[in-house]
Amino acid sequence: MATRNLSEYRADSVPDAQNMIFGIVVSEWNQEITGALLNGCVTTLEKHGALPENIHVKTVPGSFELIYGAHQMTLNDGYDAVIILGSVIRGETPHFDYICQGVTAGIARLNATSNIPVVYGLLTTDNLEQARDRSGGRLGNKGDECAVVAIKMAKF
Repeated sequence: MATRNLSEYRADSVPDAQNMIFGIVVSEWNQEITGALLNGCVTTLEKHGALPENIHVKTVPGSFELIYGAHQMTLNDGYDAVIILGSVIRGETPHFDYICQGVTAGIARLNATSNIPVVYGLLTTDNLEQARDRSGGRLGNKGDECAVVAIKMAKF
């Protein structure tokens, strides 16, 4: 369980993002949650100076496809950082475990081999309530956190 609000951070510790270009790959699966993550992410990027025309959003059908989408964005030399946003909610089968492990390994591999950072914004929750809590609910919005991480890592 999250021990802090995902939307809380020191605004003065975030670099100016005015001259940065961001790629965001968002899963269509669990759209209620991923849409809220995307909204938080874009709002936070803009709050820190990112221009709307420098925020490029692409959708993929599900969370596993986030790896391919992020990889394609890393091949474009114009991005300063790529953010993946998805939500996997545990079900009755081991599908949850395979998807979560696969996406985590794929994004880790991209971070180790790409010239730009790929920020991990995959919610992995036991139920819809936990996902809502982390996509704008009582625990904040993971999309906000991903935006801040992307700005900081782009500046790195």
